[in-house]
Amino acid sequence: MQREIKKIGIIGSGIMGSGIAQISAHSGHQTYLYDVQNGAAEKSKLNLILTFEKLQAKNKLSVEQVNLAINNIYIASELADLAECDLIIEAIVENLAIKQKLLKDLETLVSEDTILASNTSSLSITSIAAQCQFPERVIGFHFFNPVPLMKVVEVIAGLKTEPVIIQKLSQLAQAFGHRAVITKDTPGFIINHAGRAYGTEALKILNENIADISDIDRVLRDGVGFRMGPFELLDLTGLDVSHPVMESIYHQYYEEPRYKPNPLTQQMLEAKLLGRKTQAGFYQYADGHKYGEKPCQTAVKPESYPSIWIAADFIEDKKILEHYISNQNIRLDISEKPNPKSLCIIASYGEDTTHSCLRFKTDPHQTVCIDMLYGFDKHRTLMPSLITHPELIETAHYIFSRDNTHASVIQESIGFIAQRILSMVINLGCDIAQQQIATVDDINAAVRLGLGYPFGPIEWGDQLGADKILLILNRISALTNDPRYRPSPWLQRRVALNLPLTFAQS
Repeated sequence: MQREIKKIGIIGSGIMGSGIAQISAHSGHQTYLYDVQNGAAEKSKLNLILTFEKLQAKNKLSVEQVNLAINNIYIASELADLAECDLIIEAIVENLAIKQKLLKDLETLVSEDTILASNTSSLSITSIAAQCQFPERVIGFHFFNPVPLMKVVEVIAGLKTEPVIIQKLSQLAQAFGHRAVITKDTPGFIINHAGRAYGTEALKILNENIADISDIDRVLRDGVGFRMGPFELLDLTGLDVSHPVMESIYHQYYEEPRYKPNPLTQQMLEAKLLGRKTQAGFYQYADGHKYGEKPCQTAVKPESYPSIWIAADFIEDKKILEHYISNQNIRLDISEKPNPKSLCIIASYGEDTTHSCLRFKTDPHQTVCIDMLYGFDKHRTLMPSLITHPELIETAHYIFSRDNTHASVIQESIGFIAQRILSMVINLGCDIAQQQIATVDDINAAVRLGLGYPFGPIEWGDQLGADKILLILNRISALTNDPRYRPSPWLQRRVALNLPLTFAQS
């Protein structure tokens, strides 16, 4: 398998196949387009020519680069025209039997050292290669849409894939201008696997009536820093795509509770409320614009302020809150036990306000909890108990939005919105590392580039504090007895040894 990759065949000229052809031709490789549908490859080439010309008009490519790329694109009129290719990438329908037959047919045409790659997003590479005469030359090469802009590709080794092929395709990805992330042949690989925590936990929070769709999205987008809230993202992707992936990974992992789907998305799928593509999903859409997001909650200024008694699980949180209250010229109650008329603010982790009141021995009628996990400057989330006095809820809301920072008031939840979702995202990343599906660096890079998260999940745990993430998961697990929240051994051991989550045993 020492043959240099110069000629690349691409089977399937849809959006994905055309995207791969674009970066292949642009990087100087002779690129052969084949599609079983008559005229499809030719149409794809014409569209690619238009794309290259538009890039030239925007001064993103030179005339020479455009001419070189266009001259690198060839049409294969039949499968046999790919016989001389060094690498063939299939980007056809996600059907195991069809992919297996295609690879068996290719083996009768190509040389023994031609690499056969699948762009599958969900099927096992080992299964795709199972009927091949030379399964060791079959590999996964999974790109993301739009291919030229999504600068990451998963290189997936089947159980029999030769290591030298992994190396060759990793080098090819670099030539394409993409980051290769190497992953084991497991359900969801890295990116679709790591992405399970965000949407599924948001749906569970919605299902528990903790907050409405708009507030959940707002907390995670404006507060935490995700590019889109989970429901905005589900609408963009489309539930006809997202829900089957949720079910597929859940079943492929034999009903692992971490990946459990939600009945709501199945109902919406049946009602054809798919998101942007049907103009209706979690939000409404028209003319490319989103409608139906509820405005951020506002609070009425109280006639007078009570004194504020503050408690926290972490001393740094208490200091931040005390500094803020002092700057607002509101009196702090610094007594060991709160005054009966004080508003009690507790910065707690992984529990509801009721249990925070029990731990800190405060009156639940006068207590509101606040989430300090993701910071304090962009957005604030407040959680009263079931019996917190309404006027104290309103007062807390006003105080924490007084500096023009938005604050959301949610219903009682065992862990806040951000705490639950971030701890699940980080814990799942740790579990992927624990299973040695990929290296820590590749997991972090894959999630940043493939999912657009502000940080990779494992480095994010270090940034927020691994001890806080473990505390959240331990408390939620203890209070709910739900196995979906059980902490990964990777997380537990590194916290116990005071090591960063990014520490990997050599």
